[in-house]
Amino acid sequence: MMFFCEKAIPISKQFLNDERMNLKGLGVAVLTPFTSEGQVDYKAIPAIIENITSGRADYLVLMGTTAESPCLTLEEKQKIIQTVRDSNYGNLPLVIGIGGNNTAKVVEEISSMDLSPFEAIMSVSPYYNKPTQEGIYQHFKKIAQASPLPIIVYNVPSRTGAAIEVDTFVRMAHDFENIIAIKEASGEMSHAENLIKKSPAHIQVISGDDALNLPMLLAGAVGTISVLGNALPVPIVSMFHYVYEGNLKKAYELHYQLLDIISLIFEEGNPTGIKALMETLSLCNKTVRLPLVSASDALCLKIEKALEIAV
Repeated sequence: MMFFCEKAIPISKQFLNDERMNLKGLGVAVLTPFTSEGQVDYKAIPAIIENITSGRADYLVLMGTTAESPCLTLEEKQKIIQTVRDSNYGNLPLVIGIGGNNTAKVVEEISSMDLSPFEAIMSVSPYYNKPTQEGIYQHFKKIAQASPLPIIVYNVPSRTGAAIEVDTFVRMAHDFENIIAIKEASGEMSHAENLIKKSPAHIQVISGDDALNLPMLLAGAVGTISVLGNALPVPIVSMFHYVYEGNLKKAYELHYQLLDIISLIFEEGNPTGIKALMETLSLCNKTVRLPLVSASDALCLKIEKALEIAV
């Protein structure tokens, strides 16, 4: 299980040679590091970005769930974005998360924000309100009409309480040309397969669940927006490359090696677990903001042991 030694190979052009969009391969849902006192640790951001970029990820996703964006102030978000840009040196395309359960507020944020640094917007399905499928459609209609950038729809019913049904997404994809992808994190392969089967040809289905990256890739997904990629981008990129080569034996070996780590980083929730892994790798502190709490000592110990076995 020596996946740290795998040589990472970029796949955005080799694996899926389609220049129409750059949302293919490994996207990383970038976390927000905090000091032990709970302040944003801007000094830790360059090392995190360097770890991701040197691991040959294809793009960065900012202000998503993993970034704890609901717990950040506007000023903190702006400074984080600038720090990431300064650390990225323009190497990787940037995607910005702009979503919520107040449609008017989401539209206002899209309309007022400087979107020039970004290639696309990722917008989560409305949470808490539990809208009908028609409500979800109308929500994204307003977003599509307001957005000057392509849109990645984010389906994560375990967090939102209401899944985006396949027919609802297909309807949106046909009606709004700037909806170009879906981050699919329902955890149900049949749902993902039906999205891939029924969506228009221009739609890119992206895995939103690290444990399903390989099955979804083999089913026709274009890549992943990964939590694990903050810490271990190399084996994910290598796994994708093995698929490109047709070496499914090696791809599955990496897939199964990663499953234990993936299970651990989600054992106490996200980003609690990935931050514990990042602290083990000396990339940042494990601190999260309330209502989340930092990883337990027991989980940290399991993660440390898992890494020892892996190395």
